[in-house]
Amino acid sequence: MANKEYSGKTVEEAVEIGLKELGVAREDVEVVVLDEGKKKLFGSVPARVTLTVKENLTDGQRAVKFLEGLFPILGVEAQPTLTSEDERIIIELTAESARKVIGRRGEFIDAVQTLASAVANTGRRDYKRVVVDCGNYREEREETLKHVAEKLAAKAVRLGKRMRLEPMNPYERRIIHAALADSEEVTTASEGKEPMRFVVIIPKNARNGGKRYDRNDRGGRQGGYKKGGRDRDRKYGDKKPYPKRELPAEGTPESSGTSLHREGSGSGYKKGGFSGFFGTYLGKSDDEE
Repeated sequence: MANKEYSGKTVEEAVEIGLKELGVAREDVEVVVLDEGKKKLFGSVPARVTLTVKENLTDGQRAVKFLEGLFPILGVEAQPTLTSEDERIIIELTAESARKVIGRRGEFIDAVQTLASAVANTGRRDYKRVVVDCGNYREEREETLKHVAEKLAAKAVRLGKRMRLEPMNPYERRIIHAALADSEEVTTASEGKEPMRFVVIIPKNARNGGKRYDRNDRGGRQGGYKKGGRDRDRKYGDKKPYPKRELPAEGTPESSGTSLHREGSGSGYKKGGFSGFFGTYLGKSDDEE
């Protein structure tokens, strides 16, 4: 409805006169004050306002109207049509070049969908999903994503490792989550930050970041550790006991290999001199050397 002008002694009086004539409530009109009016020494100047009845558009109709004004600015020839507004708002785009409207890997149509969703949900308490489609692109893309999700889930279970998908928008990530929601073998999670946020498929048999590893499977021996073919049952930090060796009794022959005296040598050592174990004396053992 076109703007209509009303006048009164004050702005409020002019607005009330207009509302009464139009038969609408204050929240249903847009008010523009043309002149606030003023009193003079002799007489007064009336206040003037224009009232415009707001269009009672649905959420989907608001989004369509927004896109109708957006496409000419972007230089895109496309006509949006509201096809459904029940559980979700569905807007179908008609264009001569569907590829141009969809964009590379759906980037353009995804951006349009995000803007349309923001407009449709303005003023709403609960979020309503908005889908912008062109040439059945959404259905074909959804089938592709479901196939990829099932294929990577099977691979994740087979290898016992996490599988990471390429970054996706929230709409496509929800498709992946929904496709594997009932799986008994894998779970899904979203990681990263927008716009590089992605879905990770996590097998339920994965351990230690996706590597198969049994804490009790250590060379077939419970609680042991096998390395280089030898079992080491002692705990970390335990000291290896030195072998106990006794000094030879007095009169022991010096040919044991540990005495300083060498028989028949010209070193000047006397027979029957010091016959202690030099290595043991320094606190070392042959096993350690």
